[in-house]
Amino acid sequence: MIAVRASPAEVSGASLFAGRGAGGMFALVRPRAEGGGGVSARPAARNAVAQTSLSQQRVMRIRALIGWAEAGPDGYDAVQWGARVKPPKRPTEMTLGEVFAWIEATPGQPHAIGYYQFIPATLARLVTRLDLGPDVRFTPALQDRLGDILLAEAGLPALEAGRIDRVTFMNNLAKIWAGLPNSSGKSHYQGIAGNAASISWEAFDREMARIFSG
Repeated sequence: MIAVRASPAEVSGASLFAGRGAGGMFALVRPRAEGGGGVSARPAARNAVAQTSLSQQRVMRIRALIGWAEAGPDGYDAVQWGARVKPPKRPTEMTLGEVFAWIEATPGQPHAIGYYQFIPATLARLVTRLDLGPDVRFTPALQDRLGDILLAEAGLPALEAGRIDRVTFMNNLAKIWAGLPNSSGKSHYQGIAGNAASISWEAFDREMARIFSG
């Protein structure tokens, strides 16, 4: 069991999940409209994390660890606690178009959303990469798909291939998710907008060691 503190605040600055929704923070990239609201994806993006059975088991456990640190009990329906105006529906019931409409309609507040607490700039980048239409729902499956791209960017394939070590991968994860500590024991964004790691390095290291023990 991992001991967590209060939900981490949204950070500002360099992180993929950094920044507040103040005017001018990001150039919003709308999801591409597609006939019938279909979903397409470039092969490289679709296969961001290799789907071997062992890899998939690890991915699922890493997802759970990140969700525990970032989303808390609200899971895939989590909305950053500092958002004064919440979405009109549960995030998993919203389409991507509705998510971006909420973001546009509520400037000046945090907008981190979902299990992985995507902020607008990151969500827009990932949605654009996968060529997703505005009618696509922000389901748990889609959130996992987007999160898996971030795991690949953090170096999961490189770790499994032996090109980086586990601590390097963990530090890379901490650069993406402010609720995870780096090897100093603190959030990579400690003190920025009130941020602190929501789990200890010891707990993070212990869980990751278990995940990669096989």
